[in-house]
Amino acid sequence: MSTATAPTTELTQGQSLMSIRLYNTLTKTKELFEPIAPGRVGIYLCGPTVYKEAHIGHMVGPVIFDTIKRYLTYNGFEVNWVVNITDVDDKLIAQSQERGISMSQVATEMTMDYCANLLAMGVDQITSMPRATENMDEIVGFIEGLIEKGFAYESDGDVFFDVQKDRQYGKLSNRSADDQQGEGGGAAAKKRSASDFALWKSAKAGQPAWDSPWGQGRPGWHIECSAMSRRLLGESFDIHGGGLDLMFPHHENEIAQSECCHGTPMAKYWMHNGLLRSGEAGKVGGKGDRESQAEESVEQAASGKMSRSAGAGGLRGQIERHGGEKIRFFLLKTHYRSTVVYSEAALDEAAIALDKFYVFFERYERIAGRTFYLAAGDDRQLNTQRSEGDFAPSDSGLLAEVKNYRDTYLAKMDDDFNSGGAVSELFNLLGALNKFADQQHLEEASKRTQAAIDQFLRGVETLRELAAILGLFLKPVTSTSSGGVEVVLDKLVQTFIQMRADARTNKDFAMSDRIRDDLTAAGITLEDRKEGTTWRLG
Repeated sequence: MSTATAPTTELTQGQSLMSIRLYNTLTKTKELFEPIAPGRVGIYLCGPTVYKEAHIGHMVGPVIFDTIKRYLTYNGFEVNWVVNITDVDDKLIAQSQERGISMSQVATEMTMDYCANLLAMGVDQITSMPRATENMDEIVGFIEGLIEKGFAYESDGDVFFDVQKDRQYGKLSNRSADDQQGEGGGAAAKKRSASDFALWKSAKAGQPAWDSPWGQGRPGWHIECSAMSRRLLGESFDIHGGGLDLMFPHHENEIAQSECCHGTPMAKYWMHNGLLRSGEAGKVGGKGDRESQAEESVEQAASGKMSRSAGAGGLRGQIERHGGEKIRFFLLKTHYRSTVVYSEAALDEAAIALDKFYVFFERYERIAGRTFYLAAGDDRQLNTQRSEGDFAPSDSGLLAEVKNYRDTYLAKMDDDFNSGGAVSELFNLLGALNKFADQQHLEEASKRTQAAIDQFLRGVETLRELAAILGLFLKPVTSTSSGGVEVVLDKLVQTFIQMRADARTNKDFAMSDRIRDDLTAAGITLEDRKEGTTWRLG
């Protein structure tokens, strides 16, 4: 993959537009990112239908676009990122009837679950989370506009979009109108064509309904996103995102509705992330993780994805076992357009890889005498803008390496937000810092120099800067185990450490080695230091 950097273009506000290129699903090419309004970016990401608890697949899009917003902000853009909540739908109605509670109660419970999981995963960059039920006036007005322009028609209380009137229908997915079957059942008899899809559904007995010019009813799925994106981002905005399975019919129908209503492109760039599938994964950090950008077909994506209807779930349990940061890292180590192959073993392997950073942070604390993590009032600063983190390495060999890894990291992020490639550069930077600490004896007060410590600290500043772009290492990781279990485990390991020390004192090195090997086999690593032996998991 090329890491060449294109010339910089100046924005009217004095900001600099870096040479960010992204893959536009609409044109099937990588394009230079140039927002509609210089310096400002509007992003709409299709959110969940909140009828059951979230699973890990629901986190793929939010984690990716949270990172994209962080990177665009880092490059000087003001970003307005909208994620909708679908809180009226057939599945929600079915859940409310099954549970014997209102649809709004189901939606509120599951929205809280979704938001709690987002926060646990470090997804905190969302600007707005509109709910469909709060936008009924906007939705009804949108439908009225389509009817007035001749693109929609009312039929016995239902309203349908007339797909045959849209000559450009199918331009995103390369699917024809014949592939769009729209609503079946009783609604089919009300249509002019089988490909027409519902904008408004007439009320059924015992189901939630809202007033409209066509009688009581509720909106179709597709019109909700068109209406909410227009209200919050305008008739045309910069980036529309979502999973590859949404390309058809959902996104295709959004385009049809919005562009027929407004006569202008709905979104300049369409970005579709790969989906999460169950299966076995290759080694974390392998070439396939970092560089693969193969795009699946819509059919491939839909056939293999994890979903609640297929029995997927348990995200809260996974967060409790692994921690949100490790799951976030697992999702970002693969290019966003590639399939994420999930298994517990793959997640465990990702956690082991990430533990290398946590071990390094302990080393940093021993060298610097303070925690790696920044806190309020800290005299250290996080470089939050691209220009702030740039520096001249002077004659320092370490800082020359650091600058090279930073430049390569940024070039990969500039190239279609390649977080997988960026992760590989973080590991390279970590290796360089560890090697320098070894060579300069930074953990030995009698051998280290202040000049070496200063170079090391400057290198760590860059590590912190680049990791923050990915939403990693922003705050200390809280334990996902119960405190009681940790205390018992520590006491047990300390007993073995003492037994090993006694064996070495008695020159019973065979026993000493056996204790260490048995602990290693159990997933516990011992580290011998001047001040004593410490241990860690992994």
